[in-house]
Amino acid sequence: MARRGTFDVAVMDAQPANAEPTGLAARLRAKLAGLVGGTSEASLTRRLAGTVFIIRVISAALAYLSQILLARWMGTSDYGVYVYVWTWVLLLGSMMDFGISASAQKIIPEYRTNGEQALLRGFLSGSRWLTFAVSALVSLALAGIVKLLSPWIDPAERLPLYVGCMTLPAFVVANTQDGIARSHDWMQLGLMPQFIIRQALIIGITASAFVLGFHLGATAAMVASAAAVWIAMTGQMLVLNRKLSGHIEPGPRAYDVRGWLAVSLPILLVESFYLLLSYTDVLVLQQFRPSDEVGVYFAVVKTLALVSFIHYAMSATTAHRFAEYNALGDKARLSAYVADAINWTFWPSLAATAMLLAFGKPLLWLFGPQFMVGYDIMFIAAIGLVVRAAIGPVERLLNMLGHQKVCALAYALAFAMNVVLCVVLVPRLGGHGAAAATSISLTFETVLLFWIVRRRLGLHVLAFGR
Repeated sequence: MARRGTFDVAVMDAQPANAEPTGLAARLRAKLAGLVGGTSEASLTRRLAGTVFIIRVISAALAYLSQILLARWMGTSDYGVYVYVWTWVLLLGSMMDFGISASAQKIIPEYRTNGEQALLRGFLSGSRWLTFAVSALVSLALAGIVKLLSPWIDPAERLPLYVGCMTLPAFVVANTQDGIARSHDWMQLGLMPQFIIRQALIIGITASAFVLGFHLGATAAMVASAAAVWIAMTGQMLVLNRKLSGHIEPGPRAYDVRGWLAVSLPILLVESFYLLLSYTDVLVLQQFRPSDEVGVYFAVVKTLALVSFIHYAMSATTAHRFAEYNALGDKARLSAYVADAINWTFWPSLAATAMLLAFGKPLLWLFGPQFMVGYDIMFIAAIGLVVRAAIGPVERLLNMLGHQKVCALAYALAFAMNVVLCVVLVPRLGGHGAAAATSISLTFETVLLFWIVRRRLGLHVLAFGR
C-alpha cells in the first residue's frame, strides 16, 4: 500500500533510518529539508517537477500574452478560425508520433537498466527519423483531403488549414525529442523549445507583422506559428544531438522498430483518447456555435491552463521513474513514489484553481471586455480539472507498468461520453454545455482510473484517505 504522507518519503530518504526528529520545530525543519534538498528520488523529482512547472508557467504567460495580442489584433472571428486550426495542429501533431514521445520514457530506461546500448543508440536516432517520415506523408495526405473537401470548407479556413498541414512534421519531431530529453532528466531541453522559445517566436513574428502594417488574419497568424514550430524544433535537435553524443558512447546501432511499436501503439491509444477528450469541446463548439463564442471559450480554457500544468509537470518527471523502479522490481520504492506524486499533483492544483477563480474576471478582461462573459464557464470547467488532479499522474503509471490497453479503454469510454454530451449540450448551452460535458467526462475517467489501479496494482491512488 502506498504511503499517504507527502513529506514522509523525502524525510525518510534524507535521514538515517534510526533518526527521529524530536519536537515540532525539529520535525518542521526536517520536512522542509526533505522538500527543498536531499539526494532522494522524491526530492529530485520535486526539483525537476518544479523546473517543469516554472517552464510551463512562463510558457503560459507567453501563450496568454500571445493569445491576448492575437485576439485584439485579429478580432473574435479571425481569432476563432485561428484557434480552430491550431487546435487541429495540437491534436493531430500530438498523435502522429505513434506514441513514441511517451513510450520513450519506458523504452530508454529499460534499455539503460538492461545494458542494451546498441538498441538504445538505435532508438535515439531511429525514432526521430521514423516519426518525421510518417508525419510528412500523413501531412501531404491531409492537405489532399483539405483540397477535396474545399467546396464544403469555410473559405476563411482553407489557407490556415494548409499551413497547419505544413506545421505538423516539425511539431511531431519536437514531441519525440521532448520524450527523449525527459528520459535523461533534461527537462529544460525537452520543454523550453516548445513552450517558451516557440511562444516567444510567435509573439515576435506576429508583432513585427502588425507593426509593419500587414493584415493579421488567421492565415498570417498560422504562418507565424508554423515558422516558430520549425525554428524551435531545429534548434532543439542541434542541442539534443550534441548532448547525446557526450552522454552515449559511440558504437553499433540496432533498430527494434517492431518492439518500439508494440510498446508505443497502446500508449498512442491512451494519448489519443486523452487528446480527443481535451479538444472535443473546442471542435464541437466550432461546429455548432459562432466563431466568437469559440474564442471566448478558448480564452477560458487558457486561463485555467495553470491547473493542468501542475499535472503535466508531475507526469513529465515521474513516468520514466515508474518504469525504472518497475524494471528493478522495487515495489516498495514504487509505491512510496506514486503516493508522493499524487499529493504533489492534487494540493497545488486545488490552490491554483482557487486563485484563478478568484481573479478570473480581470484575467479574462485582458483578452478584451467581450471575453468577460465567459467567467461563469470557468467554475464549471474547473470542477473536472480538480477532480482529475485528485489521482495524480496514474495514467503514466499504468502505461509504464504495461497496462496501456485497459488505460486506453478508460480514456476511450470517457471520450465517447464527452462526444455525446457535447453534441447534446453545446447546441443548446454553448460554452457552458462544453464545459459541463468535459467536467462530467473527466470525473467519470477519474473514477475508472482509480478503480483500475486499485484492482490491477493494489494501490490507493487518491490524495486523501487510505
